[in-house]
Amino acid sequence: MSSLVDVPKDVEVLDQLVEKTLSNGMVVEVYLIKHPHHYEAALFIGGHYKPGPPVPRPLDNPTEAAAYWMGVRPKAGLSQEEGDEILGAVNVQNKMHHCFFTDTWGVVKD
Repeated sequence: MSSLVDVPKDVEVLDQLVEKTLSNGMVVEVYLIKHPHHYEAALFIGGHYKPGPPVPRPLDNPTEAAAYWMGVRPKAGLSQEEGDEILGAVNVQNKMHHCFFTDTWGVVKD
């Protein structure tokens, strides 16, 4: 975890949830992170933090290889099992620690 780059200042990196190598050779890692008042997932590609949704988002047209995505430019596809594992870990930590977490990433406020 010490090799991770661009980690936001108010975040504590806890555990690696998923690691995979993409077809282009890039290493994708998803970590469980703790903000001051809640837990979420963070995507790292090649050790660099990539902003995006705090939990995996379902794909509009899932395939066997990818059912979820995380990150923006680039996006990383995650299998059903990987996405479910990440979502489960984030939800369990928030419930165990009585944290209120709502995924509002990308939601436009009126």
